[in-house]
This record gives sequence, C-alpha cells and structure tokens, in this order.
Amino acid sequence: MSVAQQRTFFKSIRERSFAPVYYICGEDDFLKDDAVRQLIAAVVDPATRDFNLEVRRGAEVDGGTLASLLDTPPMMAERRMVVVRDVAALKKEARVALDRYLARPAPDTVLVLVASGAEGKTDKKLEESASIAVGFDSLTDDRVPKWIEHQVTELGATIDPRAVTLLHEAVGNDLPTLMSELDKLVSYAAGAPVDERAVAAIVGVRNGETIGDLLDAVLERDAGRALALLPQVLEQPKMGAVPVVMTMATQFIAVAWARARRDAGIPMGQMYNELFSFLKESRGAFVGRAWGDAVKSWTRGVERWTTPQLDRALGFLLTADAALKESRVSSEEQVVATLILSLCGLSAPDARAAA
Repeated sequence: MSVAQQRTFFKSIRERSFAPVYYICGEDDFLKDDAVRQLIAAVVDPATRDFNLEVRRGAEVDGGTLASLLDTPPMMAERRMVVVRDVAALKKEARVALDRYLARPAPDTVLVLVASGAEGKTDKKLEESASIAVGFDSLTDDRVPKWIEHQVTELGATIDPRAVTLLHEAVGNDLPTLMSELDKLVSYAAGAPVDERAVAAIVGVRNGETIGDLLDAVLERDAGRALALLPQVLEQPKMGAVPVVMTMATQFIAVAWARARRDAGIPMGQMYNELFSFLKESRGAFVGRAWGDAVKSWTRGVERWTTPQLDRALGFLLTADAALKESRVSSEEQVVATLILSLCGLSAPDARAAA
C-alpha cells in the first residue's frame, strides 16, 4: 500500500471525516498501534469512552458477540468505535458476522480492523470492503529522519537536523526506542530546540562516535580510528557486534555493486543516483545511517577499492559473521576488531587502476 493511502488515512483524522470501516495492515506493529491510537483519540469522546469504545482481539470474540458489538448504537455521543485486533484470527462464525456487517456498515460506528504484523499477506477481501485501507511497513532509513522530526513536532518541540542524524545513527530504525528517547530529549531540552548536546547527554553518543563514523573509517582504511571507535559504538543502544558486521556487509556489497557498474562504463557523475536506486531496490538492507550519508560515503569509496579487494573484503565479512554465530566465541569485540584489521589491511588501490 502506498504513502498516498497513509495521507488519506491521516487526512480523515485531521478533517474528522471518519470512514465507517478502516483496514490497517503492514509489518510494523508500532506504526499500526500509533495509527489506531490517533484514530481513537479523534473519534471517541473521553467523557463517554467507557460506553463507546470496544477493543477486542479476533481470537477472543465469537460471532454473536461481534454482531452485538457492531449493532450497538452510540450512547450520548455522535458515534462509537469498535477495534478488532488480529482480525485474521476471527473464527468462522465471527467472520461470517463481520462479512454480513461489511455489506451494510452502520453510519454511526467506526469499525477498525487491524491485521497482525506476523500475517504473511494482506486480506484482499477486507482491503476491498474497507472504506479506507492503509498499510504501515517498516520505515526505510531515508524516511526515519522525517519521522523523528514529525514526532518532535507532535511533542511540541523542535530538533536540530544534526541532532536528528546523530540520534538516528545511535538508535537506528527501532521506532519504540526512538520514541522513548525523544520523550526524554524533549523533557531535557525544556522548551529549547533538541540539539547534539542533548543527544550526547541523554542517549550517550557524540558526533564523531557513531556507526557511520566507524563505517567511514573502515572504508578509508583508517584502522587506528576504526579500532578507537569500536568500543564506543558497541555500547550504543541497539548496537552490538552483529549489527556492526551487518552494516559493514551492506556497505561493501553496495560499493562492490557500484564498482562493477563503474567497470561497466557508468560515469562517476551518475554513481550517487545509481547507488540510491540500488538502496531503494534493496528494501530492508541494514544501512545504519541516513541513506544520503551512506550513499555519499559509498560513492567516495568506489574509487578507493578494486573488485579483487572488494571480493576479499566480502570474504572477511562472511568469516566474521560465521564466527559471531559460534557459541564458543569468547569476545565478539575481538572478532570485529580482527575484521577491521583485515579490511583496513587491504592495500589501497592505485587511483588510475580504480578509476
């Protein structure tokens, strides 16, 4: 489902032009829960919430109960709301009752059907029956900064772009953790814009000490700087040896792909756009930082690495990944340190050979 459908969903909330039936699906449960929360806040009057809001799980409601919930009129309010979570778990009789209702939904009831993130595919019948169907998949790295800015605005504050980048690199795409950190940052700033100093004080990461800085150091073969950064990066939220190796693997796969494109005759002037398209097609790749920053770094790396060196680098990464999966590994930090030394030890290519 597209971003346009999300705009339609949130427009219905802003303009209070509520649809009789919403179908909310997608892989990101946090975004879905937040969408439901916003819809409830807009539809249901807090004074009559006990009478006009019903939230049930699909597996826990039978056909008769669901029919009764959907047929009950609002009490002392313009409308009522029924939320059915994990709608795919409805038993046969309950699903029959739901389908019967969807044929003629009540104008004074807002029904919200929420699909579990674990479901393998969208329920096409519910998607077609709903007045508004909207999907919330996990945000890619390029969309997280805008999400951070939006959430800070919703909290009544502002945030410096450099603080956004620093926070994103420190926490990654874990939206619940990001939301928790943003709550603390806004409280800490006490009305002032959230800046890099606030992120350093609350999250415990400073500019120049992020996973992005570590990745750049490795790509530049600066082993001393990379090894100095490693302990600090490993201590950051949602970070560890496995995520570090994953981000390095993404980086070297991207550079290897770009190196192949360069060898095939693609001009360096096109490489930034080529790599950005590569990222869009590689949805779910663990980049570890904003896409723009990553692509700029990878573009610079294309001329510093030859295809044979990149092949060897990917071999080192595969070895490190296998070592981290071994239960006998005594020090994950040592595994990554060895990997860094191996990568940085690959001799710098002759500039003319790489061009």
